[in-house]
Amino acid sequence: MKNLRNFFKELTYYPSAIFGLLMIALLILTAIYALVTIPHEEAIRLWRGGEGIWEENPRNARPAWLNILPGYDEPRTIIVDSTDPEVTKTVQDIGHGINLININIPFEYKSTGFPREVHIFFETNFEVARPHMDIHWITPDGREIFVTDRELRREDRYRLDIDTRLRRRLDGLRPQIGLFLDPEADEPKALPGQYEVQLEAMVFEEDADISARVVVYGQVHGLAGTDHRRRDLALGLLYGTPIAMAFGILAAVFTSITTMFIAATGVWFGKWVDGIIQRLTELNLILNPLAILIMVGTFYSRSIWVMLGVLIVLNIFSGAIKTYRAMFLQVKEAPFIEAAQAYGAGHGRVIFRYLIPRMVPMLIPSFVLAIPNFVFIEATLAMLGLGDPILPTWGKILHDAYHNGALFNEYYYWVIQPAALLMLTGLGFAMVGFSLDRIFNPRLRGV
Repeated sequence: MKNLRNFFKELTYYPSAIFGLLMIALLILTAIYALVTIPHEEAIRLWRGGEGIWEENPRNARPAWLNILPGYDEPRTIIVDSTDPEVTKTVQDIGHGINLININIPFEYKSTGFPREVHIFFETNFEVARPHMDIHWITPDGREIFVTDRELRREDRYRLDIDTRLRRRLDGLRPQIGLFLDPEADEPKALPGQYEVQLEAMVFEEDADISARVVVYGQVHGLAGTDHRRRDLALGLLYGTPIAMAFGILAAVFTSITTMFIAATGVWFGKWVDGIIQRLTELNLILNPLAILIMVGTFYSRSIWVMLGVLIVLNIFSGAIKTYRAMFLQVKEAPFIEAAQAYGAGHGRVIFRYLIPRMVPMLIPSFVLAIPNFVFIEATLAMLGLGDPILPTWGKILHDAYHNGALFNEYYYWVIQPAALLMLTGLGFAMVGFSLDRIFNPRLRGV
């Protein structure tokens, strides 16, 4: 306990170590929060998407916190359902089993920026005859714009922003601009105020009914924005944290411990045992691990656990065996090793009780520094399209951003956020690792 207190006291002498520990603690807390609040299967289901999961999110929307910055006034998404209290719905019987349903959906638009899209979702209940719907748009200055008339399916979705007939009626303006345009403004900008969507439907069956939902998609959404599939990037960034931490820590633990054990075994037994280990190490040093991982992902499996297993195998016989071997050769000749042999200590006892414990202080810094390396390898594989296809990871977000032209379309948030998390992970572990190296390595204490 006293040695542990002295260790932490010495660690406080390095501000970089404290800063690195805070970043690592933040990453670990984020990983725990993600695992507790989002079950694994639910995270996969949300990330894979599907019909209806992300339909109310805008596509390629920037993070909502950008509106805090000066000069930003981007609209948020507005969702109004026909069951909301402010919506009025009337049903009029006009005879012969025909009803006239009027639904007036008001909403407050507060921004001078234009929305990204406007959709109206319908759910209808009928047996045979489809209802007929007329849609009108009322602006805050009292203008009434005829939008369209259409027959409705049981589940229908009308996208105003891609209606070419509506665009022609708006003098060639895109509907998400023409419907919100302030006619008195010198420069194109949206007119804030109370808008209203008037739906007039005729149903041809007595029990037929209609419900509607208007979604005005904003230009900003959530803490991290959205991607091309309307997915909230906060999910990928949040759940990508435990995946990155687990991958990096597991790979570092297995490779560091196994490498040290193999090096100690080779030094202690020597002869042909040490010779085989050194030849395997030299052969492995010639190989390119990334190229092998690419081949495994292309021809066998892209599962993150398969990749982790292959990566561990490739890094067991790494150059660290040469380093540990040189250290163990010195420890092997120490007097306490001869004393242990004299009182009958077996091979296993010498290796595990006398050789390896002497090298643990050297193992800890290299273990900490190895974690971000493995995190970067996983992100690199995902960026190359060889990551796990079902898991939300930082590398997968970067892969999607690259293939959908995020930088060319000025969706910088899509690239910066996962890249920043990768850099913070590397920086945090590097600061702690270099500080530990100074503490445990006597030659560096005065540096």
